[in-house]
Amino acid sequence: MDLVLNVADDLLLDQVWASVLPASAFALPPTAAFVKASLNSSSHLPIIASDASKWSQLISYIPHPPLSVDYLASDELALSYASAWPRDYIPRQLISLFVVTLIGIHILYFVFAWLSYKYIFNHEMMKHPKFLKDQVKAEIHHSLQAFPLMTLFTLPWFEAEVMGYSKLYDNVDEYGWGYLLFSVFWFLVFTDFGIYWIHRWEHHRLWYRWLHKPHHKWIVPTPFASHAFHPLDGYFQSLPYHFFIFIFPMHRVLYLGLFVFVNFWSILIHDSDMITGHPLETIINGPAHHTLHHLYFTVNYGQYFTWADRMGHSYRQPLSELDPLLEVHAADAKKQKEALGKDQ
Repeated sequence: MDLVLNVADDLLLDQVWASVLPASAFALPPTAAFVKASLNSSSHLPIIASDASKWSQLISYIPHPPLSVDYLASDELALSYASAWPRDYIPRQLISLFVVTLIGIHILYFVFAWLSYKYIFNHEMMKHPKFLKDQVKAEIHHSLQAFPLMTLFTLPWFEAEVMGYSKLYDNVDEYGWGYLLFSVFWFLVFTDFGIYWIHRWEHHRLWYRWLHKPHHKWIVPTPFASHAFHPLDGYFQSLPYHFFIFIFPMHRVLYLGLFVFVNFWSILIHDSDMITGHPLETIINGPAHHTLHHLYFTVNYGQYFTWADRMGHSYRQPLSELDPLLEVHAADAKKQKEALGKDQ
């Protein structure tokens, strides 16, 4: 997220913070006596009394780091383009990360979920007996309620990343192209294994009802159910992604791309698709596997691969006879038969 935050600061946030918390609201005319006093004091800097705006007066006592000599020696024009909260100020970073992440997850969710819902999801599934009334609206509402808290829980990980505690790197030559390619595979394997056990743990009867059952409300999910979690549920299942970059090196841009991918994958596997018989079916935990998880609850906990489910004896092979669409067709046939009986 440090890469995203830097871009956001360059494009917009520097201007926003300079407008909301301008350095000029905290600075007196840069006399030598004032500079000396400011450097020897941790108290708030008072605002210029002469022509201070009401907003400046209102914000003048908000906590901020000591203004540097460069700030204090700047002319009025330069101060108007600077913020009293610089880029490396942790409260600013936390607020910026929260806003940027919240906007980003909304964009990812609505763009990818809408595309999957419109072009991949079979709308016949909405006639399934277990498809809830106004379910799509409820899935979206549930997701929007979960996003702020999930983002809040995740902030410490993003802040640690921004502060340089992760093993993210910028130069491919530092570890080479071979490791770059291997890190993709290892990221997927590591996170898949972690999510498998977290997901399976969430099905424990002691906390399943309040923690994970809200997501299983959608027995026949649409792509909009992909993020319709209890906030803690969504956060717990994201932990392997955050753990990874604090344990293993990964290229910064690659990690950002994979972070987008995992959100896309979460949406994709919630399209209630039961296409079976493809060559990778026994290896890749795809939409058909996750459809069975929502139907039968205690099978196919994995995220990307089937190996953890096989190891944990929770694997169930997708078969065409398990397709929930068969129930839809059976219900339609029953209605047609009843209608013909009435006509006769």
